Amino acid sequence: MSHPVNEASKAGADAERPSGLKNPGYEIFIAALSILSIVNLILIYVVQDESLDKVLAIMNIPLTLIFLIDFLYRMKTAPSRSYYFWRNWGWADLLASLPFQQTKILRVFRLVKVYRLLQEYGARNIVRAVFKDRAGSALLMLLFIGIIVLEFGSLEMLRLESTVEGANITTASDALWYIIVTMSTVGYGDQYPISNPGRVLGTVIIVVGVGIFGTLTGYLANLFLSPQKAQESEEAATPDVAQRLEALKDLVAQQQAAIAELESAIDDSKR
Repeated sequence: MSHPVNEASKAGADAERPSGLKNPGYEIFIAALSILSIVNLILIYVVQDESLDKVLAIMNIPLTLIFLIDFLYRMKTAPSRSYYFWRNWGWADLLASLPFQQTKILRVFRLVKVYRLLQEYGARNIVRAVFKDRAGSALLMLLFIGIIVLEFGSLEMLRLESTVEGANITTASDALWYIIVTMSTVGYGDQYPISNPGRVLGTVIIVVGVGIFGTLTGYLANLFLSPQKAQESEEAATPDVAQRLEALKDLVAQQQAAIAELESAIDDSKR
């Protein structure tokens, strides 16, 4: 049987313990990237294909960079850096962000944070937080979708085109380059699919790219215009307040004049 004092002390210690969890939308984004990196690791060992290995090796570069930035961000903003590093798997985050094949398996520890996120916030609160910060959550979601489309679009395009006679998308770098320029709607035309399935996939990539970059442009425009709109609202409200103050001063002056006239009339009547 546990003692009430001990349970209270434990509860107090847990309340004071630094959480280390960030915005729910950001945590979901990092967790999704962690799952993707683990899937890539499994694919490398299960599917013995040179082209796949090259695509995943290239895609590991931005993933590693994101994980390294995430570790530095958590380390800088942690309430207790020593607690985060030694007791909250910060050391695993650091090792998992290194560009070595042997340390990538440590990204599994990041999935524990998903469980902790669900425990601490609850599923409903997470959904509410995501909808509350719709702009930021949408930006992170678009970034994740872009990474997914870039990786698996390159793999599928390479599978469809590499064996076609006369194709010019035959290597991992060709496929990645084609997906990047197509998603960004630049379309240099130096790489293009020649098979019908490849063209269908290219059409899908174009539509997705237009949606991603269109939404990103709208988000950035809103981000830069919001402070300007707030400033304009304040400037518009300032003259209104000044006018009300002037009207109030005139009303007070009129009341004082009326009081003075009334006092003068009373004095005259007494005489």
